[in-house]
Order: sequence, then structure tokens, then C-alpha cells
Amino acid sequence: MKEILGMKLGMMKFFAESGDAYPCTVIEAGPCPVVSRKTVERDGYEAYQVAFGKVKKVRSISGGKRKVRSQITKPVAGTYTRAGVEPRQYLREIKFDESKLEIGSELKVDIFKVGERVDVTGISRGLGFAGTMKRHGFSGGNKTHGQSDRWRAPGSIGQSSYPSRVFRGTRMSGRMGHDKVTVLNLPIIKIVEEENLMLVKGSVPGFDGGLLKVRKSNRSRNGI
Repeated sequence: MKEILGMKLGMMKFFAESGDAYPCTVIEAGPCPVVSRKTVERDGYEAYQVAFGKVKKVRSISGGKRKVRSQITKPVAGTYTRAGVEPRQYLREIKFDESKLEIGSELKVDIFKVGERVDVTGISRGLGFAGTMKRHGFSGGNKTHGQSDRWRAPGSIGQSSYPSRVFRGTRMSGRMGHDKVTVLNLPIIKIVEEENLMLVKGSVPGFDGGLLKVRKSNRSRNGI
């Protein structure tokens, strides 16, 4: 098990030496400094806390004066100080069984190799409130017999006398997207170590600039 945090930069077309073209996603994977370690004796499980990204500055007005402050809270800043690491935008836990990581060391894209397969986890794009046809693929109602207002309606959702309620989990209109999604078994087709870039075949969840977690797939096999 090995994982790293990254950022989705966008998609592009990759041409292999054979002349085949593949749609691929460009991911900035690392560098991720190790901030702390979770142990079984103290926390009940094994994991590492790693950081990623750049801290954004926020402008605020207090007492008639303009101030520039960081988005990092004081408790989180103390965690970075103890590790001797500069504050970063994201702080997440990962599992890394390849070797023991030292506090303050950095994980970079070179922990992966071309041909390995990875699972990529991210937050899918939020699409707002959506109806049943868009959200669940309903076919809609008949366009005949005067049903001019029922073309995109979901139809009946309840019962008459028994049990006289709507069952939990009934597919209805509601918020669509902005869910945690994992795409499995994507092959790595190119790695640029100088810029910490990784190209994986296919698409990954989320928008450009979104946070991703990349881990080695349990189904890894060589080749594209």
C-alpha cells in the first residue's frame, strides 16, 4: 500500500510510441511532507499525516485596518511547527506500508512507476438540484393522452392504504454530484519527476484544481 496526495490539472491526449492516442488526466502528485505518524499504541491504527498544496492568504478588515491572515488555525499550525514543516493547504491521512517514513521527509511522484495501476479518489463535480431523469436516468412519462405536464415527472412514489408512506431510499429529485468517488485501476502512462507530474489513462473525478488521493491499486498489472 502506498498513497500520495495530488491535484487534478486537467485532461489531454497522449500519443504512445505505437501511434495510439489515449485520453489521460494530468495530476500534480506531491511533494507531500510527512507531518505526523499515527500508531496502534497511541491511536489504535497505523497511518501518516501528510500535507499538500499552498496556503492561501485571506484579506480581512478589523478595527478599520486591513489585515492579511492565513487560513491555517493555531492548533493546526502547531502541528506543522512540531514537525518542522511549513503550513500547507491540505492535511490528510494516508497509508504507506512500503517503508517507514520519517517526520519531515517528503513523498514525491517517484514512488510510482510507469505501467503501475492506481486508484484515484476525489470529490465529483457538484451539479446542484437535479430531477429524476437527469439524476437517475428515468425515461419520463408518456407524451400522449393529454399528459403535456408529465413528460419529466417521476410518477407515483407512495402507496394507498398500506404502508401509506414513502420508503427510505426511493429515487427522487435532489442534490446531484459533490460525492466522494473512486476510479479504480487506472494505468500510469507517463511520469515527469522534475515537475511532480503523473499522467494516468482515463478521467478522474472532480474539477481542475481539485484535491485527489492516488494509491497503488490492488489489481495492479503491467501494460496499458
